[in-house]
Amino acid sequence: MSRDVVELRVHGVTGVRAEELLDHPVVVRVAGDRDAGFYRPRPGFGVTSGPGGVVIEAYQWRNLTASTVSRTLSLIFLLPFMFSNLAAWLRPPGGNGDTVKALCRVLGATITVIFVLSIIGVTVDLVGWQCVQYRPCTAGRGYLGWLAAFPIGPRLVVLAVFPAATIRLIWWVGSRSARSYEAFESTYGTSGAPPGDRLDAPGFWSGETLVGRLRSIHVAIAYGTLDVSVVVALFTLDRRPVGVALIVAAVLLLAVCVVLLCLPALSAPHSGWDWTRSVIRPLRVAVAAITVLSIGYAALPRPPVPQGGALPGFALSVNSVILGQAALLVALAVITVWQQRAAPPSARAFFRGLGAPVFGAIAAGLAATITAGLVYRAADILDRGNIPGPGHPPPPGAPPLDPPIAYRWEALGALFTVLLVAVVGLYAGRFSRRRRERVAERICREDFPDAPPQAAGQVQRVRRAISRSRLAEQFSPLLIVYFVLSLLSLVFTALDLIEIGPTQLAQQLSGNRQTFVGLAAYLTDAGTISLGLIIVGLVLIGLMAYVSPEVRRAAGVLWDLGTFFPRTTHPFAPPCYAERAVPELAKRVSALARHQKVVLSGHSHGSALAAAAVLQLPPEMLHRVALLTYGSPLRRLYGHLMPAYFGEDVLRELGERVGWRWRNLWRNTDPISGAIFSTHRPGEAPAVEGPAGQVDVRLRDPRAVTVNPMDTVPPPIEAHWPYHTDPRYTEVVIELADCLDRQGPAEGGRTASG
Repeated sequence: MSRDVVELRVHGVTGVRAEELLDHPVVVRVAGDRDAGFYRPRPGFGVTSGPGGVVIEAYQWRNLTASTVSRTLSLIFLLPFMFSNLAAWLRPPGGNGDTVKALCRVLGATITVIFVLSIIGVTVDLVGWQCVQYRPCTAGRGYLGWLAAFPIGPRLVVLAVFPAATIRLIWWVGSRSARSYEAFESTYGTSGAPPGDRLDAPGFWSGETLVGRLRSIHVAIAYGTLDVSVVVALFTLDRRPVGVALIVAAVLLLAVCVVLLCLPALSAPHSGWDWTRSVIRPLRVAVAAITVLSIGYAALPRPPVPQGGALPGFALSVNSVILGQAALLVALAVITVWQQRAAPPSARAFFRGLGAPVFGAIAAGLAATITAGLVYRAADILDRGNIPGPGHPPPPGAPPLDPPIAYRWEALGALFTVLLVAVVGLYAGRFSRRRRERVAERICREDFPDAPPQAAGQVQRVRRAISRSRLAEQFSPLLIVYFVLSLLSLVFTALDLIEIGPTQLAQQLSGNRQTFVGLAAYLTDAGTISLGLIIVGLVLIGLMAYVSPEVRRAAGVLWDLGTFFPRTTHPFAPPCYAERAVPELAKRVSALARHQKVVLSGHSHGSALAAAAVLQLPPEMLHRVALLTYGSPLRRLYGHLMPAYFGEDVLRELGERVGWRWRNLWRNTDPISGAIFSTHRPGEAPAVEGPAGQVDVRLRDPRAVTVNPMDTVPPPIEAHWPYHTDPRYTEVVIELADCLDRQGPAEGGRTASG
């Protein structure tokens, strides 16, 4: 017997297929497309109804996120952009967030500049300025020898094509992804809600216009960086006034871009302000004009380049950007700590409120690792295997290629950061082990008080599962250590201003003792090698996702969390799949609720999509909607990582909107989920008063530690998946359906599959 209730299930980052989510072998798509569609059991192929006779439907959005192969390739180059974009969403509650977002956007711009400078460092500096003028460097390399026939100006223009082409490629990829995700029509949002930085704001999930403007600004910054690098180098050879004019124009262009990134219009794109259109178009014209004039300036005759030395001004540019990143991270830390201190105790976040600067430091550190590794490996190849640096003088006749000292500090900082973070991580895991085991022992004793002696092995396995599930909370200090070390690494690059590298500093501090100087040189070499190993490690993690479900789940959580929020900070970050998933889910729920009642059921990250969709529903539909979450990280992870968007006040508002027709299933063995409001056990009084105390339903996992007489093994430890096969899940669905039925019949009666 069917009911006038639809249970709409939304999967999480594991990306299960609709057949598995619905427990039915044959399904048919009733709405959406292959990328993201709504499926139901196909009529005529067995039982097609769900618990208590409800109609079951699944939203399969797994194809919106990248495949494993794409993640492997994208993680290497897009992680810095993704983390810089995510940083702004980790701000503490309170205030409108404009200042934090502005700082994060400027920090994201410095990461764009760092990537552009690394390509300039390889092509224009190492190849065009340093290598080509040395015959031993071009000997046997026909692909480089032909460049020696060009005067220095045209030569640099030819080599500048590579960074220019890279900028164009990134622009194309960004615009293409925007058409796939941000361009999805979103007409939902709570009626009367103020526009801006709220999950229920109209147009919150429509970022196409904003991403397009940010992309234009970042492209202008990239071309401005390229123009300044080439013109400054050529200006040192001829000192023409036109060179000064071009440098001033390019620097002004960069300053205008920074000012644009700081304006509130880009912090609240949902307010409908459209005045930036009148600024973006002249900005594009200015970029094109300065670039064309710079090419013309490069074509002018000038004296030959003196042998020896790097590209003039290049090291200063790299050092200035890195120091700027350090200043921005300090400013972010001060502002976020101040905002966190003003927040109520219930809104306390992980990392002591330093979420934004911590993830900003991760973004800057990863960018430095990738770019410094690229420049050093290129120099290593060009000088035929001799590691660049003062600790290894080049052999006779070899080109004295030498990247900026800032990259050596970055290499040394990367080595120490990786080693110390690994040590602190191991210590944190071991230090918390006894406390976690005590908690696990208490839970097992309460869950299985009458466990027989022959079940001791299974009880021990359950205890280990519970202990491991509580490990994630122990690594908050780890990221604080990473933030401090990354900041120190950035600050030490200031020594580049006086041309002091690690070996020179060791000479001065040790009185030129060769033991310490040699140690500093070898540590720096080890740091340059570690840069490449870190990149290789990222690739291996991506490849391990093929064979390891645990690695695949961890990578999926990182990727789907990092691409959940709109790209309001960095336009080159991976596209936001939620800009299609949330409005599409809200549209489907609203359409169903016009004729039926809806139990919106979200697993894991799907619960975040479901919550965001409920906050976007029209108020007149909410009395026909109930919410079921299971394996949900809404409070345990998102509520602490992003308290401004998933804090307790937002979660309580979510419960009030659905009339507290909300149940949350969780297990102690689940490493991702947790209770939303109260961790009480079945039969115990909730830890909070009111309807919020009835939301959380704890499931004992496993259901037993002994072997059922009809079985051959004890029940499995299910941890994070599955939930919908648990008998308690069926009871909760029926409970919510009954609660909806008491609201009265839906308008229009039953409908077809939609």
